[in-house]
Amino acid sequence: MIVVEDLHKHFGGFHAVDGASLEIREGSITGLVGPNGAGKTTLFNVIAGVLEPTSGRVLMGGEDITGLPPHDLFAKGLLRTFQIAHEFSSMTVRENLMMVPGNQAGETLWNAWFNRGAVAQEERELAKKADEVLEFLTIDHLADEKAGNLSGGQKKLLELGRTMMVDARIVFLDEVGAGVNRTLLNTIGDAILRLNKERGYTFCMIEHDMDFIGRLCDPVIVMAEGRVLAEGKIEEIKANEQVIEAYLGTGLKNKTVAPASP
Repeated sequence: MIVVEDLHKHFGGFHAVDGASLEIREGSITGLVGPNGAGKTTLFNVIAGVLEPTSGRVLMGGEDITGLPPHDLFAKGLLRTFQIAHEFSSMTVRENLMMVPGNQAGETLWNAWFNRGAVAQEERELAKKADEVLEFLTIDHLADEKAGNLSGGQKKLLELGRTMMVDARIVFLDEVGAGVNRTLLNTIGDAILRLNKERGYTFCMIEHDMDFIGRLCDPVIVMAEGRVLAEGKIEEIKANEQVIEAYLGTGLKNKTVAPASP
């Protein structure tokens, strides 16, 4: 679904992404790991249109999407979540989900004034869909709670729920497990697996909990110094001497590796 060809992103003399090439298979859950400063989040930001690449290409389903802005990629079904959740804190959980779909009838002044019936009908349908999403994620009991009152893990579930309010084709998850307790992390993992198997979502995820990566991801791609260092199943990655050296012998033998820098 996604092909990255010789991608570079430079910030002055710093090469955050330095010739990375990779493929993300349709229907896969691909893990992206690497030591601090490997370029993982910068790569995500370039693919998702947050940053323009210095050079190289990004293809989605064979279409060149290099440099397209996030709202155009959103319309094509490419979505991403963030390490720090971006909820509307003063709105309810349900309202946060209802905000996601674009081109809603109530967004035009004409409909808001003269076609209120259509606006109300659409809002009822969105509320119903939001409730279905919350039930799927097992947080329907929080529908009327202010989003700002949620725990970190619940906010990550809400971010995942946003992707379910539109026709997502591929979702990039940036440290969905960061700061989440083990119980909620298992709930998030279950939701990702169900979305992949039951709804055909393709995922690519940056994560540092290797148990979590091992449970969900095949393949796992390792980045170091802005390039792809290795790719394979989690067992192969853990046994790869180059990967162990990239982590300075500290990470992949353990369950969790050091947190990434932005």
